[in-house]
Amino acid sequence: MKILRIFRRALILPAILLLAGGSAQGATSPTELIGQFHSALLEVMKESKTTGIQQRFKKLEPAIEHSFYLALMIRVASGNHWNEIPEAKRAELTAAFGRMSVGTYASRFDGYSGESFKTVGEMPGPSGTVLVKSQVLRPGKPPVDLTYVTKKFGEEWRIVDVLLDNGISELAVRRSEYHRILANGGVDRLIQALNQKTNNLIKP
Repeated sequence: MKILRIFRRALILPAILLLAGGSAQGATSPTELIGQFHSALLEVMKESKTTGIQQRFKKLEPAIEHSFYLALMIRVASGNHWNEIPEAKRAELTAAFGRMSVGTYASRFDGYSGESFKTVGEMPGPSGTVLVKSQVLRPGKPPVDLTYVTKKFGEEWRIVDVLLDNGISELAVRRSEYHRILANGGVDRLIQALNQKTNNLIKP
């Protein structure tokens, strides 16, 4: 897949970037990582009747920061534009991307009707990644297939992309969108767009 070939190039990172956003409780296997993330999602879903989106945001924020390698993901999504972005703006862009990612999950998982998550299994992926096949089980409805692309950094596994049930990479979709914004308005425009999207998502 093209997006994973891009990951192959992007994985050669400075040491400071590899340490950015390190997990406080790293998973020792891809399946454990996805299980921890699903547990956090399920807990938020079950509490959704008594919590608002901003409360869900605060609860999901550490789980997403510990599960996803946000610094690498935004680098990949920025493509060649990343090399032109100053260090301070890279940090600001990574923070805006992380905030938008949390807001997206907080808005998507906003109710509970007996759903559960099932990890189907692992399989090797390109460039040293491991694909974790999962399903969202919904009573009376067909399951939703999800594939998490994970990779090991040091002793910890992290999610670097999610493939939806139609096989589309979420990161590839974002890369196309972000490339247009960066080409037309630069990094400040992308930071603004990400923060505005998050503000709209978590508006009470």
